[in-house]
Amino acid sequence: MQIFFKIKTMIESNLQNFVSQYTEPQKVQEVGLYPYFRVLTSGQYPIVNYDGKQLLMFGSNSYLGLTNHPQIKEAAKKAIDKYGTGTAGSRFLNGTIDLHIELEEKLANFVNKEAALVFSTGFQTNLGVISSITRRNDFLIIDESSHASIYEGSRLSFSKVLKFKHNNMQSLEETLSKIENDNQNSIKLIIVDGVFSMEGDIADLPHINELAKKYNASIMVDDAHGLGVMGNKGKGTVHYFGLDDDVELIMGTFSKALSTVGGFIAGSKEVINYLKHNARTIIFSASLPPASAAAVIETLNVIDENPKIIDRLWENTHYAQKLLKEAGFDIGNSQTPIIPIYIKDDKLTFKYTMELFSAGVFVNPVIPPAVKEGHSLIRFSMMATHEKEHIEKGIEICAKVAKNLGII
Repeated sequence: MQIFFKIKTMIESNLQNFVSQYTEPQKVQEVGLYPYFRVLTSGQYPIVNYDGKQLLMFGSNSYLGLTNHPQIKEAAKKAIDKYGTGTAGSRFLNGTIDLHIELEEKLANFVNKEAALVFSTGFQTNLGVISSITRRNDFLIIDESSHASIYEGSRLSFSKVLKFKHNNMQSLEETLSKIENDNQNSIKLIIVDGVFSMEGDIADLPHINELAKKYNASIMVDDAHGLGVMGNKGKGTVHYFGLDDDVELIMGTFSKALSTVGGFIAGSKEVINYLKHNARTIIFSASLPPASAAAVIETLNVIDENPKIIDRLWENTHYAQKLLKEAGFDIGNSQTPIIPIYIKDDKLTFKYTMELFSAGVFVNPVIPPAVKEGHSLIRFSMMATHEKEHIEKGIEICAKVAKNLGII
């Protein structure tokens, strides 16, 4: 027994010793440049509350501003009254309720696919789908700027993973051409973001589709930042390019434009049937809470009834892009409500973020590995609920602080 406790203590002390050596956050905190885990005391509005003061919010993924929509909140409350706060089980066992089925049918119709499967988070969706959809002799071909969940899913897969340069079609074709010709029965799955979450640019899906046909590959689009934003009535990047019949898998999340939390994959009935019985994050995770399922259903209703909210988002986006360019900022190739302000210096990015925070503007700093080395940026994102006055004042403050720091 004494030996057991001695070994146990040694293991604990080794663990404690390991984590104690991780001091990078503390170093940044000591110099007053730590920009993470800022605690808000209000919802995701254009103006948010923090520590007794109000900040202009330009760091939210609530592109349509629907997280506080009264119609959606009421639907979530009613779901709690009927079903409770959770399902107490996985979809595979006791955790499927009729709201999940209704939501899946609605999502499949929304993205023009035969069927859909709802997961508890977007991260779990990519993790479960990508790790299970291909086999040992298959290939996953991913854009190097893909979301972390795509990378993690590919790491759990037994398939060979190949990367191509960001949105570079020559690089994609070179990568596809390297796959040996004798792998005729292998699945070749190209995975890209529809809208890239940091750079704000759009995947070149028409060209990707041409190459997929040429090399007998399939396409999966992670449209977390495109749904509710791109295409007619926010049906997404795939629909925007008219490629509903060509892209085999469409993945989306509910934590951006769709007002709550969760994720889904949509495709053919056969694909969804396979994933229902093979994706470990659907089999071994508790299902989406009833309130979230009801919230997404009602969000899709709100978008359908009021598509002009998407027009408002794009008006705000184009106005903000114009003002930022006029102020002298480098916003790269952004084509969406995600507008990068390139700083290209990690420490200066943190300093700029914190000074903006003190001046009343909430933005998010992005440094490697979320972006390439030397490409650190401020992620300035728009909402349909921003007023012109919010945008003008926010960018005025951004420009003033940037000039003081020598950024512009």
